[in-house]
Amino acid sequence: MLFDLRARGRRRAIKVIYLFLAVLMGGGLVFFGIGGNTSGGLFDAISGNGGGGSNVDDRLTKQVERYEKRVQTSPSDARAWAALTRAQYQVAGLGANYDQNAGTFTEKGKKALVKVERSWDRYLALDPPKPDSDLAALMVQAFSTTGLSRPPKAVAAQEIVVDARPPSAGLYATLAQLAYQAGQSRKGDLAADKAVSLAPKDQRSVLKEQLQQLKTAGSGGGTGSTTSSSSG
Repeated sequence: MLFDLRARGRRRAIKVIYLFLAVLMGGGLVFFGIGGNTSGGLFDAISGNGGGGSNVDDRLTKQVERYEKRVQTSPSDARAWAALTRAQYQVAGLGANYDQNAGTFTEKGKKALVKVERSWDRYLALDPPKPDSDLAALMVQAFSTTGLSRPPKAVAAQEIVVDARPPSAGLYATLAQLAYQAGQSRKGDLAADKAVSLAPKDQRSVLKEQLQQLKTAGSGGGTGSTTSSSSG
């Protein structure tokens, strides 16, 4: 078991590890998004400025339709593609598309995420000078094992997040985990070393141990689930 709460002196450090590796890779990204203006987490989609569930569904569906028309008329508009990707992601997490108990997208949700992936790819193909890091944070979740399971694409999205934000142990720990899942050991090791160096001194040894276990787990077949041709 990765998180042994019984060992003496580890409880406090484990809380940090959960924050770094569980929240960042789990519900935190899905429900709240990252940053103050993402308008992209599932929590935003569900709450919808106080509207009811069906009203939110209708609103988001109309947003998708509006942005689809915009990219059709302006296919080189990177902002329009980003807006479409965000709206599609929100729709992909609504209702039966997302299993709240398991914390994963359902098969129906994963089919919806394929559209999100296509729009994201079109957005990146336009080579925006500063890719939207808030949107990239949502794509980390879309490409994680709870979504489409595209480890290399998850790594690329997380690198956008890391490049745009102040360095933190959590960001680099997540990058390391994703890189190990993608079979990118060298990149994972560099990210892991950076994460450990940024962690509080009394938590570095535990974090280093957990990341090593993630590396071992990743080398045991973490790349088999991806169908993406992307690489880091």
